[in-house]
Amino acid sequence: MSVLPALKSERLIMRIPMESDASELLRYRIDNRVHLAPWEPLREHIYYTLDHCLQTIADARETARLDRGYAFAVFDAQSNEWVATFNLANIVRGVFQACHLGYGIAATRQGQGLMHEALTTGLAFAFGPLGLHRVMANYMPHNQRSAQLLTRLGFEREGYAKRYLNIAGHWEDHVLTALIRKD
Repeated sequence: MSVLPALKSERLIMRIPMESDASELLRYRIDNRVHLAPWEPLREHIYYTLDHCLQTIADARETARLDRGYAFAVFDAQSNEWVATFNLANIVRGVFQACHLGYGIAATRQGQGLMHEALTTGLAFAFGPLGLHRVMANYMPHNQRSAQLLTRLGFEREGYAKRYLNIAGHWEDHVLTALIRKD
């Protein structure tokens, strides 16, 4: 994709972040450090620096340019506040045409339907312009919010992976789900 995508929904703007968003990314990371810690890998101190945010943005832009993944920043359309993230990662083309979905939302923005709104728009992009056939999303069994969100979006359980990812310093089991494009 030669032009990096920008998506819009009723309340949100979603786009690959720019270098000028680095300070906003840093604020999002610091403000949500405790909230997101149980769902992410252990983070070193450098993760919470402006330099790391700049590198993350540069990497995201290059990955999108190469059509290997799309890491979206989600902004409130009225306040322009960074409120969430989602990514269509590990894109595989050829006979597979699939990716993995990851996402997170600010602690203060939970329960407002924003993640559902963002992912509905993101999935339309994945199955439309990106031409993907399958989007896979995995969650820890005790993460009921993710289970409910993915079910609402139409994802179906496909399996269970023991000690699948190292999250918060522990190998965690994950429920494997997928959404397949309706032809």
